[in-house]
Amino acid sequence: MISEQDEQGRSHRPMPRGVRRALNAMHANLGQLWALGELAAIAGVSARTLQRQFQSFVGKSPQAALRDVGFERARRELLQGGPGLRVTDVALRCGFAHPGRFAVGYRRRYGETPSQTLKRQTLFVSRLSGTAPLPARDRPTVAFDGIEASADRSEIAAMISEDLVVALNRSGLNVTIQARAARYRLHGAIRGEGSAGRLVLRLLDQDGIRTLWAQRIEGVLLPEVDGHDQLATRIVAALQPNLRHAEIDRALAKPDLDLTAHDLALRAMPGVLTLSGDGNARALELLGKAIDSDPDHGLATAMAAWAHAQRVVYHFSSKPEADRGRGLALARKVGTEAADSTVLSVLGNALTLLDELGPAEQVVRRALAVDGGAAWAWSRCGWLDVYQGDPQSAIERFRIALDLAPQDTLAFNSMVGIGCAYFKAGNYVEAARWQQRALLDHPSAVWVHRTMCPAYMLAGAKSEAGRSLQALRAHYPDLTVSEVQRGMPPLPDSYRHLVFEALSDAGLPD
Repeated sequence: MISEQDEQGRSHRPMPRGVRRALNAMHANLGQLWALGELAAIAGVSARTLQRQFQSFVGKSPQAALRDVGFERARRELLQGGPGLRVTDVALRCGFAHPGRFAVGYRRRYGETPSQTLKRQTLFVSRLSGTAPLPARDRPTVAFDGIEASADRSEIAAMISEDLVVALNRSGLNVTIQARAARYRLHGAIRGEGSAGRLVLRLLDQDGIRTLWAQRIEGVLLPEVDGHDQLATRIVAALQPNLRHAEIDRALAKPDLDLTAHDLALRAMPGVLTLSGDGNARALELLGKAIDSDPDHGLATAMAAWAHAQRVVYHFSSKPEADRGRGLALARKVGTEAADSTVLSVLGNALTLLDELGPAEQVVRRALAVDGGAAWAWSRCGWLDVYQGDPQSAIERFRIALDLAPQDTLAFNSMVGIGCAYFKAGNYVEAARWQQRALLDHPSAVWVHRTMCPAYMLAGAKSEAGRSLQALRAHYPDLTVSEVQRGMPPLPDSYRHLVFEALSDAGLPD
């Protein structure tokens, strides 16, 4: 698993050398059941001092940190595992002598069993074949001249570098080795000693001064770990949200007189992604200007279609039918043969909310054929499964989206989707828990209460359902069950009826 580390540029106190030595020893000899005294000897301090320093600088004891390292390595192996990988072997290799206890701890930590993670990996890998398309118009250029490594690691560094270039191209980016010709720089290096080397990556601005994104990936040299194509795809998926934010900031900084249609579309994107009424209104104004400037601009047109669909589904519009018609007209104008996975994913969002499930599925499948690491497309696949009544498949796809880009602006919507999938499966406690988690992550998405309140009602948690309904009505004071019926996305009929009945029982007027 890719885990974010201090390379992001956050301000932390310098970690004592002894703590770093102990952590490095844990990573380098993961299967070893370290005693506190052994770690203290490596650190060069007393056991009591090491305990105190770990609590102060890591926030946990050395033993707890060792368990964390083991779980993180195990999850990365399972997410990057090839054919024949066994959960028991992973558990033992990562320092867990009792596979059953490992499975219990893993599920408590990640919300699924190790076997479920491994099964989902097979689905993810099936989308990684294909030829990278030519980069789409207006996409930025990234300078990348390979991964630094010592001579004995040059071969694996070259393999990962080649796969990174392919993954960057698949995502629609231009790649060059000339820093002067690029808007961003990607720097990579393999560090550490022995087989437990780590890959350190940083995305920098054009001047190479400001770090926009950074990650440290442990264990890239372990002989049991394969699948560098998968690793590269996950790396690019993880950096995409930060690159997107950098592009939006760049568009916001440009003088208004210099704005292109693409700049206007980028300025509109945060408003579309908020899934809120105010953001939607701001975005549509900007997208109208973008389309006036360039009527054939794919991203602007697809986002405008999605924004109009949002107005219908999230109760932003006083004329929902007019917005639905405008959204459909814009979506059909984009077409389904675009080569940019972002445009295709956005178009899939629009078509799904507009109840055009067949075309939406075609578009999203094409998005994944272009870029198997497109988190937005995986999330939209999950929603299509929810709407078509397949909750287990939906959860798998939503989790892939969260695995790929847990920090993405739309990650909360995948959490909402997991909640809806659990609702369809009849697990109302989990449905409410995931939707509450989504709201904590994105408080402005008040419309989530439309399905969270019924989940609480059906789980027997009436006081929580009451608070959820109160929050919904505070934002939509005139909302009725009939209005919810008109705006609800194309969920299965059995699901919709349960939602409407539960909202009525909770006190929402008919």
